[in-house]
Amino acid sequence: MHFWGHLKTVHHHRALVRKYCFRLGLYWQGLTHDLSKYSPVEFFAGVKYYQGNRSPNDEQRHLFGYSASWIHHKGRNKHHFEYWTDYSPSGIGIDGVEMPKKYVAEMFCDRLAASKVYRGKDFDPGDPYKFFLRGKDRRLLLHPATAELLEKILLTLRDEGEDAAFAFVRHEVLGK
Repeated sequence: MHFWGHLKTVHHHRALVRKYCFRLGLYWQGLTHDLSKYSPVEFFAGVKYYQGNRSPNDEQRHLFGYSASWIHHKGRNKHHFEYWTDYSPSGIGIDGVEMPKKYVAEMFCDRLAASKVYRGKDFDPGDPYKFFLRGKDRRLLLHPATAELLEKILLTLRDEGEDAAFAFVRHEVLGK
């Protein structure tokens, strides 16, 4: 059991996301980001499967074929594209719905913070984009317009740095 390690990781991640959301003027989202991580289903899975360098959900999924923690988390946090899925109007199955821009902005903050927390001193501004590319198979439910916008933000981060990425999100995405 890694109670303190997991708690420290969650607090560090939330603090970074809060800082980034505040930088974009998304104060409520910064304050409420990932509060579901303190719910029993998420928190105790995080403690039990804690590794320190990646999401505990990955280990739970590896062991059981699914992650109850992730299923709970994605259904309560609008900054995850998986939250924005619904039955297709055409009746062909489940499709991604285009995300509101304020949640795309929070998703950027979340991915940047997660990369910094898990990569530590090895963090590189290209890491969130690499993570985006690794998840290509899982992105079938990501609405094409949302995917295009997120990729543009992450490429700006990789190629021009944090200040440019935040300026792009603030001015072009959020219109502030």
